[in-house]
Amino acid sequence: MATTNQEAQETTARWATEHGAGMADFAGAYLSGSTIWRAADAKLDPASDIDVVVVLDREDVPPKLGKFRWDDVLLDASYQSAEELASPTAVLGDYHLAGCFRAEAPEPIADPSGRLAALREAVAPEFPRRAWVRRRCADARARVLDRLGTVSAYAERGAPGADQGGEGPPPFHEQVITWLFGTGVTTHVLLAAGMRNPTIRLRYPAARELLADYDLLEPAYDELLALLGCAHLDRVHVEAHLTALTEVFDATAGVLDGLAEPSPLFFASDLRPEARPIAIDGSRALIDRGEHREAVFWIVATFARCLTVLDRNGPRATFDRHAAPFADVLADLGLASPADLRARSRTTAAYLPRLAHLAEQVLAANPAATN
Repeated sequence: MATTNQEAQETTARWATEHGAGMADFAGAYLSGSTIWRAADAKLDPASDIDVVVVLDREDVPPKLGKFRWDDVLLDASYQSAEELASPTAVLGDYHLAGCFRAEAPEPIADPSGRLAALREAVAPEFPRRAWVRRRCADARARVLDRLGTVSAYAERGAPGADQGGEGPPPFHEQVITWLFGTGVTTHVLLAAGMRNPTIRLRYPAARELLADYDLLEPAYDELLALLGCAHLDRVHVEAHLTALTEVFDATAGVLDGLAEPSPLFFASDLRPEARPIAIDGSRALIDRGEHREAVFWIVATFARCLTVLDRNGPRATFDRHAAPFADVLADLGLASPADLRARSRTTAAYLPRLAHLAEQVLAANPAATN
């Protein structure tokens, strides 16, 4: 049984080698996610998985495999076209990709042609240069605007299900997902400036730690939480929302297990029983250590994803039963309608110049940055 990051990474490498052996277009594999930012001998976090990217010599890669256990390690596997990794400059400007090939990251775990090693050799020395850090911060800001722009564009489609000769907007809970992840990338702008892990579930604790390290915590951190709508929330409210999430998570896992074919939703494996230690136990751990506001992001994300599954595949009565407590969560964030999402999106977009200034302050003081 793997007990350290190193052991889990070695297990993942064995899986990647065995998996790739049966694929004619297999071009290699590399580690991604939080594990590549932790010490090799660090204890394996039970509320975490090992992200692995399988690279294929084809443009039309298969859907994400998602989370599954292999040799008692929880893997989260996805596919990527080798074309996306052909240019070191493109990788250096992508705030999610670049960190996978920095000097401190593990070497590729499978590399039959040597291309991934060559990419790492090109990216690693350039990763800390300020010009590339700024490019990655700009990439993150652009993703904020792209997602929030999508939220605003939904209004042009009319009411859900409206017959306007075209497709109506998605249901409200799906619009919340788009808004939420756009808003959450504000933390990644800062983490990119600090050359730190642009983590997904723990992005707010990571941003708080970064701001504290650079003496920028007040008022910047509460400003980020205010964009999310949870700066004022107390532990009691968040615990109640986690209880409601636990119920809908278990109901959704049951629905997914009962499907004749796997759900095409890319996040479906995040809602299965094997992911419960992350979605539920991980949120509980945050609350228990006083980070209840930080737990809100993943509570909302998981809740909205559960409702998406139930809306598409579950009994209507089950969806309706859990939609009401989700509305309570959103009410605590000051969100009751698509119009509220659009208004909050405009507020976040207006905050971006302030965010860019904070990122520049971090970069200017970052001792790891080079010219």
